[in-house]
Amino acid sequence: MKRLGIVIPAFDEEATVGAVVGQCLAAHPDAAVIVVSDGSADGTAARARAAGAEVIDLPCNLGVGPAVQTGLRRASALGCDVVARMDADGQHLASEISVLLRRMEATGVDFVSGSRFLPESSFEVGSTAARRFGNKALAVFLSVICQSPITDPSTGMWCVSKRLLRYFCFRYPGEYPEPEAMALLRRQGYSMTEAPIRVLPRQSGRSHVRAASLPYFAFRVGLALVADRVRPVDPRFSAKQP
Repeated sequence: MKRLGIVIPAFDEEATVGAVVGQCLAAHPDAAVIVVSDGSADGTAARARAAGAEVIDLPCNLGVGPAVQTGLRRASALGCDVVARMDADGQHLASEISVLLRRMEATGVDFVSGSRFLPESSFEVGSTAARRFGNKALAVFLSVICQSPITDPSTGMWCVSKRLLRYFCFRYPGEYPEPEAMALLRRQGYSMTEAPIRVLPRQSGRSHVRAASLPYFAFRVGLALVADRVRPVDPRFSAKQP
């Protein structure tokens, strides 16, 4: 049996993180559930710990990328063979992790991302037209760069194999983690695919990406992805390594 790790980055999510942890343990009772409280100023860490998660309480807000990498490193230290990542705001369903794991088992790929936009997906669209257009444009651009069809480049739910976990523990993007991670893993020669998932509306709080900043955000993401294409392949973490 492969040991499953579930990494949940959380920033001021005390209203939902306890329920999310509870769902994870109910759906996957043997999993190592790791919540990384990213400098939260509320009761996020206490709620997650009370619900049964192992909690890493960062002293300041580092951002999603460093928080996820912190969780991945802990999962690796615990000997996890496959690690899933999901959000703490209640949008993701812990039961959908099994969908990703089955797709990984069936295809043998190193990375499976949960997509909100495949025909079989279930997602209540609540974003603006500008955000939907930006996501679609980024999906097309990233599909070309990765030479793999991608419909949801900003998904917060995915799973990673043990050998790719080793690379992400060493290098994981900090500023735009979701699309950059896909570009980096493909650059290193790892394989990926998508799986349809159900996603609920955000249960509390709001997105940290504002509509007014979308053009600047899109420019920065595009620039980062181009930079990733010229980054030399690190032979220590190449997919060709045993």
